[in-house]
Amino acid sequence: MNLLQRPTEERSRLRAVDLIQLSTSGIRARPLRAVLSALGIAIGIAAMVAVLGISASSQAQLQQRLDALGTNLLTVESGKDLFGAETPLPKDSSGRVIRVAGVLESAGVGTLSGVRVYRSDLIPSAETGGLSVRAVDTALDRVLAASIRSGAWLNDATAAFPSVVLGSGAARQLGIEQPGTLIWLGGQQFSVVGILDPVALAPELDTSALIGNAVAKERLGYDGAPTRLYVRSGEDTLQKTRKLLPQTLSPEKPESVSVSRPSDALAAKGAADETFTGMLLALGSLGLLVGGIGVANTMIISVMERRREIGLRRAIGARRAHIRRQFLGEALVLSALGGLAGAGLGAAATAGFAASGGLPFALPTYVPLAAIGSTLIVGAIAGIVPAWRAARVSPTAALSG
Repeated sequence: MNLLQRPTEERSRLRAVDLIQLSTSGIRARPLRAVLSALGIAIGIAAMVAVLGISASSQAQLQQRLDALGTNLLTVESGKDLFGAETPLPKDSSGRVIRVAGVLESAGVGTLSGVRVYRSDLIPSAETGGLSVRAVDTALDRVLAASIRSGAWLNDATAAFPSVVLGSGAARQLGIEQPGTLIWLGGQQFSVVGILDPVALAPELDTSALIGNAVAKERLGYDGAPTRLYVRSGEDTLQKTRKLLPQTLSPEKPESVSVSRPSDALAAKGAADETFTGMLLALGSLGLLVGGIGVANTMIISVMERRREIGLRRAIGARRAHIRRQFLGEALVLSALGGLAGAGLGAAATAGFAASGGLPFALPTYVPLAAIGSTLIVGAIAGIVPAWRAARVSPTAALSG
């Protein structure tokens, strides 16, 4: 009896090549329906890949900025007393700080209260525009790794005369594009010798007019006590240096001196962007879920329309397992097509966004691979019920109907 059953079992065997052909027959017969079904998957995958790719590109740009600017910059600020008045740092702050172990270099900045800057003396005094005037050390540009858009930075010569370097925002607000222009600062004329690019680690300088300490003392009554210090430290001694600075600058009240690291703010911004990316990724997952529902709906309709085909295949020897594999394979093919198209669209969107925003293209390899893998999982889940229903179709009922 086993010998009689063996030929029947061999005839009912489903080869892999036959399975692939059967799984694509419905797609080839109704290409428009297949495209529309795969489109839902493609949109969800494209959204997920694009969100992850753009986020990775943004993080790569942030890391490049941090590497270029350095994470070893510390900002030291003066605090306030019990009455809310600002307690300035010692006049010899730079000299004290440079003796601290691990400090490479430092530069002080003093905000000149009551001193305003205008385009000319014809501007009403109330229209300050929120611009500040700060007295700075000549080493400030080197400590902050600031770049000059046009002109030059203050040197020992120009810092002793009425010369000013404008932050990018200050220059824009005053309507100045090139050095050599005269502005009205502190009730007298100063010559613009340079304009800065935006300073990422010290954004307060973007809306400031920067003059030398010497001219600030001579003409504007600056007492030489800085309100802020920028300190470069060795990477390996950064934390130790950070703890020593308050005690060095104010031994009696070290708690009145605050020390921060500007790069932490950029890193926090990156963390906030990652949180927002998670929300967008969740929305993309919803799109993928909707696409999976569309595939399931398409497969159920396909089973209903192909009942006679299923009945005929069952009548000539196809087993229920073969029918299940056929329709499950068709769902997987539909999902895979959508996943491939979506991964390509997402990568293209990432490349376009990176090119338009000047970002590095940084799409991790695992992202499109994981996206395609997730579509196969969605396709398998979406195809289980239709494949099961197809396998339960009775040959006699299908052929007689």
